Amino acid sequence: SQLIETRNKRGLTQADLAKKVGTKQSAIARLESGNSNPSIDFLDKLTQALGSKLIIQVQ
Repeated sequence: SQLIETRNKRGLTQADLAKKVGTKQSAIARLESGNSNPSIDFLDKLTQALGSKLIIQVQ
């Protein structure tokens, strides 16, 4: 997934990213596996921690 690829490019583990976001490693693992329904606020924090931006597109 794009999330895993971006996290790996930044040299971050799931635990590293979780700490930056203020959540648990298991929450990052669930998100990466597609087994979660994150809020927009959580996704915004995640993208900020990765130095990316959140783009929401309705088609």
